[in-house]
Amino acid sequence: MKPRFAMAIIASVAAIAAVIGLLVMRDNGQDRNQAFTAPGLDPMTFDQAQDQFYRLAPALLLVVYDAFGRTGEDEIYDTLASVAGETALEELYLERVGAMAGGGLEEADQTIHEIKLLTSKVSAGDGDLVIDASWQVIGTVGHAEHLHVRGNTYSADLTISPVDASWKITGFALRDVNRDTAGETFLAPQTN
Repeated sequence: MKPRFAMAIIASVAAIAAVIGLLVMRDNGQDRNQAFTAPGLDPMTFDQAQDQFYRLAPALLLVVYDAFGRTGEDEIYDTLASVAGETALEELYLERVGAMAGGGLEEADQTIHEIKLLTSKVSAGDGDLVIDASWQVIGTVGHAEHLHVRGNTYSADLTISPVDASWKITGFALRDVNRDTAGETFLAPQTN
């Protein structure tokens, strides 16, 4: 083989590899200019999601809690799948179905009123956001003919990634659940 011909082949292979590399990066969510959807929010690029993670995480968690308030297995799975993917989808689904098998909610009896991030720290991973977060969920839970107000606090490591044109929770490692203030009454904040 002549040296010029060999060099042309090597240059062509290198160019093809570079194009394939760019396409793979885009498929893995590495295109920072592509915007992905999230429930109740305008589509966000990677940089916007990193800057506004304090809005993105609660928006996704709200849908997780909505799924946990459902009773049909298909409903639970489909609702979770809209905001969770990969291992997080499986873990969250099994958590909810496990609660049902253990005599958990047989009918929808919870209403989430607010999800508030208490502490959080975000870092960019390989095409995803890694969030060390603590949040409080305030809602009501019904039992027979009465309601209880709950204010449970959770701590978890969340991984949020672009999947199928949407931001989704792809990793969920629960570290702590604090129910110390669950059901406590408190004074309403003063208003003007």
